[in-house]
Amino acid sequence: MLPQHKLPKKASFEASAKFNPKKLIAKPTNITIVVSTYNDTYTGALCDNAIAYLNKYSSNSIITVLPVPGAFEIPIAAKHAALSSPDLILTFGVIIQGATAHADLIAQSVTQQLHQLSLDTMIPVVHEVLLVNNIEQAHERCLGALNRGEEAAAAGLMIYQTLATSPKS
Repeated sequence: MLPQHKLPKKASFEASAKFNPKKLIAKPTNITIVVSTYNDTYTGALCDNAIAYLNKYSSNSIITVLPVPGAFEIPIAAKHAALSSPDLILTFGVIIQGATAHADLIAQSVTQQLHQLSLDTMIPVVHEVLLVNNIEQAHERCLGALNRGEEAAAAGLMIYQTLATSPKS
């Protein structure tokens, strides 16, 4: 039988896991968005939805948008942005699967580089570079019922708040 662990009375996972953007304790003041112009109908919608969400819940933030030609260029622009120490970096791209492994290779490379950048700099980097199978999936995630731009902004605010308000070890 496993030993029983009691949670401290002041905190619980359930309470801390419910993110309410209206009750932000810490708000980023400097946010960079790196967005691919390839598949811009979709990436533009992601970016616009994120900006609208950020303007609603972190209205005093300065938001800088860095356009790049494609998803492959997102990591270098994000790394360049990190040199000016923004509080948060959001990245948007849409990669649509084709008949070759090209899309998978780009998606894997972008994912690894953005993750490493976040760990190396301790700047939250939100990865919203979507790898989709077809136009219908891109439409659904960017222009339809699934609002991945807004979700990315919410995730960014949540991780920023978590890092800004938690004790450093």
